[in-house]
Amino acid sequence: MLSVNLGPLAVPVGMAVLLAAGLAAAGAGHLAGRRRQIGIVNTLSDMLLAGVLAARVVFIALWFDAYRAAPWSMLDIRDGGFTVWAGIAAALLVAFWRGGRQPALRKPLAVGLATGALVWGALSGALRLTEKPALPALALTTLAGAPTELAALSGGKPMVVNLWASWCPPCRREMPVLAAAQKQESWASFVFVNQGEDGATARRYLDAGRLGLANVLLDPGAELGRAAGSGALPTTLFYDAGGRLVDTHLGELSAASLANKLNRLRETR
Repeated sequence: MLSVNLGPLAVPVGMAVLLAAGLAAAGAGHLAGRRRQIGIVNTLSDMLLAGVLAARVVFIALWFDAYRAAPWSMLDIRDGGFTVWAGIAAALLVAFWRGGRQPALRKPLAVGLATGALVWGALSGALRLTEKPALPALALTTLAGAPTELAALSGGKPMVVNLWASWCPPCRREMPVLAAAQKQESWASFVFVNQGEDGATARRYLDAGRLGLANVLLDPGAELGRAAGSGALPTTLFYDAGGRLVDTHLGELSAASLANKLNRLRETR
């Protein structure tokens, strides 16, 4: 499962798990500090803010060349460009700093963080049990109407599978980035699977954009999105050469976030 639906919104499952862990941490911390009327919500909020900022700044520093052509895109965190270890380190520094200045905060904060970590671990583990890591064997069609499946396009290479639709604004914004990568990164096979549209609609959009994409497939029933557990577009799936799912991305990819994902995929070869 890659996303959960909250009304009309498709929320990445990782974000939902983090939210649940944060709520559990806040509740446990409140109970632990109730007698002395000490809460940890403000500290958790500061930890989150410091973590997000540090993770973003370090990611931009690592991939600055990819942002150089469009520097304003550094502010667009929707590309998912975060360096996790930097965010965790910054959040823990805030926790230690607050605990050092306020001894009475230490126990509630420790109880809250331990509870949050346990909830996060339990939910993440449960989700891993539901994962479908193998390349889906679904019947798809080419733009010419010929039947095919994803495995036929892999060529023994790692594979990047992008789920998109012509009506989807973030799909259209990221498409030039993926088109450029398809031309430059010959070690991987890029496949673009249109979700829920007919061939004429997909072809009309591709011709108008002059993107020159190869390996465009049609999935009129959006079966691949359901098989991947994603109700969001765009969704990008990264498979190693053996057809094992090694990474995913929900939402728009920037040049930097795609380069980061491809770097990880390259290491699986």
